[in-house]
Amino acid sequence: MEIVYENLLTTEWNQVVMWIIGAILIYLAIAKDMEPSLLLPMGFGAILVNLPNSGATAVIDHLFEIGINNHELFPLLLFIGIGAMIDFKPVLSNPKLMIFGAAAQYGIFFTLCIASLLGFELNDAASIAVIGAADGPTAIYVANMLDSNYTAAIMVAAYSYMALVPIVQPPVIKMCTTKKERLIRMDNNIRPVSKLTEILFPIVVTIIVGVVAPDAVALIGFLMFGNLIRVCGVLDSLSETAQKVLANLITIFLGITIAARMTADEFLQMETMLIMGMGLMAFIMDTFGGIMIAKLMNVFSKTKINPMIGAAGISAFPMSARVVHKLGLQEDNSNFLLMHSTGVNVSGQIASVIAGGMILALVG
Repeated sequence: MEIVYENLLTTEWNQVVMWIIGAILIYLAIAKDMEPSLLLPMGFGAILVNLPNSGATAVIDHLFEIGINNHELFPLLLFIGIGAMIDFKPVLSNPKLMIFGAAAQYGIFFTLCIASLLGFELNDAASIAVIGAADGPTAIYVANMLDSNYTAAIMVAAYSYMALVPIVQPPVIKMCTTKKERLIRMDNNIRPVSKLTEILFPIVVTIIVGVVAPDAVALIGFLMFGNLIRVCGVLDSLSETAQKVLANLITIFLGITIAARMTADEFLQMETMLIMGMGLMAFIMDTFGGIMIAKLMNVFSKTKINPMIGAAGISAFPMSARVVHKLGLQEDNSNFLLMHSTGVNVSGQIASVIAGGMILALVG
């Protein structure tokens, strides 16, 4: 009992606040089904490391050093699983969809400028900006490579906003488009993609990115390796393992390991609120950038594009594609945009990794 009383007496108010934050993350994961595979371990881990004299802190710190801090092992391994899940056929059948994936990274560079103007050091500003990639592993990788002082807040913001895509994007999309634009129908006849093209695509992309943005080659290489396992046709069992067992296992470790940087002293700062706000701004500007480039293309194109698909260029795969598809059905229940929005969404996955590599090249 003396130990219990001693721990209660040594518990500080900011630790209690972190328990509440952890409980909120767990609530969102369970009650609202918001990225439960990440938010639940993050929330529980936040409680673990903020208990007085917690014996779990050393273990989680050790996992952080092995899986994130020293070699970025967890984000890279997770990318193998993500790559194995992605079907690039929609974008290979209509390569111009890649333009929207690139345009939807606008929020990253916009936020980099804003964060710098607000007084953040360049490495921190760049790390914060990559929240706009809507790609948790890329955000973790870049923040760690740049040795950001706000890694915990960046991690939480990146994954929280990924979970909030169905809430954040619809009002932005509606604000940026007219009803007439949202009713535009697109041709759903997909051009056949050969097996050879599917196999060559991840290899060629890795080589091109390796030449253009060497700092991104680890991320893009692991992503494309996972996709090559999927499309080669001779490693179906490995592909299934990467998609399910590997991705789920690494997600668990990654989620609870992030909590190593969610201690009260490190997390409860005014800068954390600023980072959360700028992360939201990055998401909004990414959505805006993708939509605006689609509207611009419609000015010069005879075949009109539904500008809502540009919003799927953020890397939150596949949530953003589903959001766009759902909005299309709300306007016209026979207007199916899923194929096009998925093509843009997977393009955004590639573009976000390249953008992360460009940030590392510019700042690192």
